[in-house]
Amino acid sequence: MRRIIFTVTNDLNNDRRMHKICSSLHQAGYDVLLIGRKLNSSKPIEVKDFNQKRLNCFFEKGKLFYLEYNLRLFWYLLFAMADIICAIDLDTIGACAIAGKIRGKKLVYDAHEYFTEVPEVMHRPGVQKIWRLVEKTFVPKMDICYTVSDSLAHLFSKKYDKPFHVIRNVPLLNDSGFQVEQDADRFILYQGALNIGRGLELLIESMKQLPLKLYIAGEGDLSHSLRKLVSDFELKDKVIFLGMLSPEQLEALTPKAFLGYNLLENLGKSYYYSLSNKFFDYIHACVPGLSNPFPEYISINNEFHAGIITNLSVADIVLSVERAIADDTYYENIRDNCRIAKKIFNWQNEEKKLIQIYNDLK
Repeated sequence: MRRIIFTVTNDLNNDRRMHKICSSLHQAGYDVLLIGRKLNSSKPIEVKDFNQKRLNCFFEKGKLFYLEYNLRLFWYLLFAMADIICAIDLDTIGACAIAGKIRGKKLVYDAHEYFTEVPEVMHRPGVQKIWRLVEKTFVPKMDICYTVSDSLAHLFSKKYDKPFHVIRNVPLLNDSGFQVEQDADRFILYQGALNIGRGLELLIESMKQLPLKLYIAGEGDLSHSLRKLVSDFELKDKVIFLGMLSPEQLEALTPKAFLGYNLLENLGKSYYYSLSNKFFDYIHACVPGLSNPFPEYISINNEFHAGIITNLSVADIVLSVERAIADDTYYENIRDNCRIAKKIFNWQNEEKKLIQIYNDLK
């Protein structure tokens, strides 16, 4: 049985994409180990059908964390049983590439985003320069690469003159036929990190003009400032912060929403070429989602009309929501199209491509 080691920098419990990848490959006959790190706030590792391990670090963020984590990861990988080592994004690629080359192991790169173009990196030239050097040094050493969207695959393939496969971050298709009823008290749902560039400030401001509620599921760097904004706008009765929810809680809540929210500021290529998991979560829940006129969302929506494309402004958000409220035929057509789209964009289809990638890695 061939062993694959996957490496991330989170604490494992809420990484739904990696849980799907690891479970699929385990079920396909691979011995899978997912490595992350332990935080002071980490809860016990949730039991899965694959193996998991956390590394302990003194530092939890910043340059010293990345340096320490890669050193600890390198030392572990140097002796761990493995046939294939997969780096998830650039923040673990150095340790994986060096240890893998020393030991003659197959190397895989899974790019969840355009790491050097995320807002947290691109607005810090010194930091961006370091990550670009990491990218330039180690990505060409990978035996096989894949990413989350056609746009990023094309961009990376051209940049590195090597093929990038596409494994989308989509949910499992639920064939039970059971339909969750939407709440009679209509609400917009945002699920995800409360970080810069997510358009949440404009969404909250839009709520002053809209006759429904907003549920925000998640936490992040903007947790405090967004709550203050809600207070300043006197919207505490209309905007409800749910905090961090488990994947199971989100899966139960999402189908009850009237609309989903997936608008981003255009803060760089990573956001512009994004194809977020929440976009597909809304489709699988048959909840029309508001998304940007970015390439991936336009491409899918032009084919399936399974969402609402709108610009990130208060006026456009209000106009789009009001149309969904006023035009029942328009709204129900989108829900019907979601039922068609999710038969195409689901993990049962994506995992076939994923398994083939690893089966072909001789």
